[in-house]
Amino acid sequence: MQKGMHTQTEHCVRAVQAKDARFDGWFYTAVLTTGIYCRPSCPVVAPKPGNMVFHPSAAACQQAGFRACKRCRPDASPGSPEWNRRADLVARAMRLIADGVVDREGVPGLAARLGYSTRQVERQLLAELGAGPLALARAQRAQTARLLIETTPLPMAEIAFAAGFSSIRTFNDTVREVFALAPSDLRTRAPRSTPGHTPGVLGLRLPFRAPLNPDNLFGHLAATAVPGVEEWRDGAYRRTLRLPYGHGIVALTPKPDHIGCRLTLSDLRDLPVAISRCRRMLDLDADPVAVDEQLGADDLLAPLIAKAPGRRVPRTVDEAEFAVRAVLGQQVSTAAARTHAARLVTAHGEPVEDPEGGLTHLFPAPEALAAVDPQSLAMPRTRRTTLTTLVRQLADGSLHLGVESDWEEARARLLALPGFGPWTVDVIAMRALGDPDAFLPTDLGIRRAAAELGLPSTPAALTARAAAWRPWRAYAVQYLWATDSHPINFLPV
Repeated sequence: MQKGMHTQTEHCVRAVQAKDARFDGWFYTAVLTTGIYCRPSCPVVAPKPGNMVFHPSAAACQQAGFRACKRCRPDASPGSPEWNRRADLVARAMRLIADGVVDREGVPGLAARLGYSTRQVERQLLAELGAGPLALARAQRAQTARLLIETTPLPMAEIAFAAGFSSIRTFNDTVREVFALAPSDLRTRAPRSTPGHTPGVLGLRLPFRAPLNPDNLFGHLAATAVPGVEEWRDGAYRRTLRLPYGHGIVALTPKPDHIGCRLTLSDLRDLPVAISRCRRMLDLDADPVAVDEQLGADDLLAPLIAKAPGRRVPRTVDEAEFAVRAVLGQQVSTAAARTHAARLVTAHGEPVEDPEGGLTHLFPAPEALAAVDPQSLAMPRTRRTTLTTLVRQLADGSLHLGVESDWEEARARLLALPGFGPWTVDVIAMRALGDPDAFLPTDLGIRRAAAELGLPSTPAALTARAAAWRPWRAYAVQYLWATDSHPINFLPV
């Protein structure tokens, strides 16, 4: 798929006529005769080509006066893969908007985080997406409102506040305009809650583009889980979340056609951010068909992909946390890294209550770790220096790792830190920053897989061979790792 697909009318028409779900989130179909907009896979009879116009975002459809289809719910499509494969201004802005920055800090705050003027940000978003940051944030608020209306018994006033609306009137007007229904009508039409619904717990379905192989995704998260912060229980990966307004606990369960998500939040305003971070951690907005097509063109990778297609890159809900854990994992086993992290959590993490038991803390914030006496850290002196330098720079803001990070700039800053080599920097780029092309040619597991498959085994030669896998080398890493019998490659029993 290519940037700006909504401009390729013939391709869009064919996707709509085929009801091809792979294109959901890539573009939206607005129907001139009905005034509604749909996802490409909408089950209704496809409109005549002359009655279809195509937009790059739900917000652009809403700005043009179209309402969301009640059948296919286009506002709930998987996000565009573009925002997770690119590191330019528009992609970084979209990741920040999904993380709720416009609602919390306004457009000036968004622009400041990106290092551009407000006018530059608005102009580029409008040019590529047909909507500015306020309209994009408004579309997200509408989707959050719908989710709360349909899945909770909360009063409408609380929902309006939680979804980020400034007033009940704005909430009512937006819901009517976007969905052509009053909030109370949306609730009436929603399926009834199933028996046993737990008050305060939100049950959601997170969509993805098929295929999705959950083995390495959940296997990696479960095998490296830090006690007290993460656990695998009853077929679900559970963890605590540090969020802008409070904290949360999420349970994520792989299902054939979606990811089951149970969220408990201390402040409902954190709902859209929590969803965004969970989707990002599970790489749910990826385009597995495009990834596997390119990697499968390599004769030595093709059998791995044919055997288990749809591997995702397991990522994180907290970039700073992952960077700390990457340092703790340098040159030690997975079990030893978990032990080191668990000690930090017990000593310096923020306690939380888990209604189901098992989870006890938020992972320590950089500020808390920066205040730790280095002599109390049970690790070699050089790694102690690496860790304390990292957390100090994260705490004072001289190093920032987030969804808006420029990947190459972040790499350069990390490499300048003592004890940071290419492996540590690239594993952070791959799993924390989300660079789909990060590669680990010096990783022991990768070199073993390369030797087994007949790929070049030296880092330089393997990197040269992997040039054909770009920009998806991080996904190639997942397929290569999966040749091993390590627990990270298997769903826990």
